[in-house]
Amino acid sequence: MNDMITVRGFVASEVKSSTTTRGTSTASFRLGTTERRYDRATNTWVDGNTNWYTVQSFRYLAGHVGCSVKKGQRVLVVGKLRLRQWEHEGRVYHVAEIDAESVGHDLMWGSANFTRMSGTAAPADAPSVETPGTPDRSNEWDSDDHEHVPPEDEAIETDVDNPDGSGPLLVNSTTGELVGAGV
Repeated sequence: MNDMITVRGFVASEVKSSTTTRGTSTASFRLGTTERRYDRATNTWVDGNTNWYTVQSFRYLAGHVGCSVKKGQRVLVVGKLRLRQWEHEGRVYHVAEIDAESVGHDLMWGSANFTRMSGTAAPADAPSVETPGTPDRSNEWDSDDHEHVPPEDEAIETDVDNPDGSGPLLVNSTTGELVGAGV
């Protein structure tokens, strides 16, 4: 099975970081997702079943997951679902794994500070992985301009006022980052 899914849940284990024998960084953690529904009969929220996933990440994403994600935090994971089974001593075991393409904090439960990596975070000679039907992003790290900074003049105003009272917040239309808000 090779289906893309988005899962929202809680980090249920510490992140395990390692490196393969070929030098590829990896990070994995257990993710739990518990269904919640409102029970009108008792006027309370009730927890349902919990689904468990092993989330695996590789290369640069693994490094970012290793230093950003902690046990107990709420996260969103987008990736490829793989269902595996194996037999050991006569019993059949099943596991659901997600090969993560993106991992981020669920801002419904708190706030986060984002630190963008510069263009030198990934070497230009890093192999690109092409998936049929997806746009080619192989030139993302191939720029000779290692000091590339998104243009600040492509900012658009938001409907949210800056907390310092200086007017509306500005958002860079290319990167989605706040401009000049002291963040």
